[in-house]
Amino acid sequence: MNRPIALVTGATVGIGAAFSELLAKENHDLVIVARDLNRLNEKAENWRNKFGIEVEVIQADLSRDEDIRRIELRLQNISRPVEVLVNNAGFGINKSFTSSDTAEEIALLDVLVTAPMRLMHAALPGMKERNSGTIINVSSVASWIAGGSYSAAKSYLTVLSESLHTELRNTNVVVHALCPGFTRTEFHQRGGMKMGAVPKWLWLTADDVVADAWKAAKAGKAISVPGGIYKVISFITRFGPRPLVRKMGMNVRVRQRR
Repeated sequence: MNRPIALVTGATVGIGAAFSELLAKENHDLVIVARDLNRLNEKAENWRNKFGIEVEVIQADLSRDEDIRRIELRLQNISRPVEVLVNNAGFGINKSFTSSDTAEEIALLDVLVTAPMRLMHAALPGMKERNSGTIINVSSVASWIAGGSYSAAKSYLTVLSESLHTELRNTNVVVHALCPGFTRTEFHQRGGMKMGAVPKWLWLTADDVVADAWKAAKAGKAISVPGGIYKVISFITRFGPRPLVRKMGMNVRVRQRR
């Protein structure tokens, strides 16, 4: 049986793991990408046993050119084409731009901007030729605020997703931007961000975020914003006065650094 294949970056935890689990449930074989080989192998074995699917493991650091190249080559493999690409890998910097390290800033752009761009560029020709495929880019509601390099990088991803969605509107290839708010993953902990002041009602679960995005992508939508409160927040940040939006973005960043 030839099952469709999904490739997920940052696949071992949080939103990436939730996407992998959902796609496995929907009878996709998986190509899972992350830096931690032990976690990759554990997840792969679990999903093989649980769902009876094939799982291919690629250990990669998406801040490294040669690692991105290996994933590009996998996406260009026409004998086992990738039908679903989820660009999820990412991290944040818990410092202001004026005090951050340049190497960290470059790595952030490599992972959040360069890697998704290159992987889409590798996947889309085959998808267009087959006239079939889905790309989901995990962006953020932060893409509409002025919150440092992270917001700027996510803005790139959201805008490029919208552009490609429009470009491909007369095909069966969908490019979708998932723009969640605060989601319970390891993201903030890894970034050393203090999130204790965020009220419980603002937190989303990775499973709910992913289910919402997958439903929206299958419906051919360009963007999804899971959670009613974040639909309101995203409306304000997209269409509200920019001085207010800039202030909101700065307040969020300052609180995370405290």
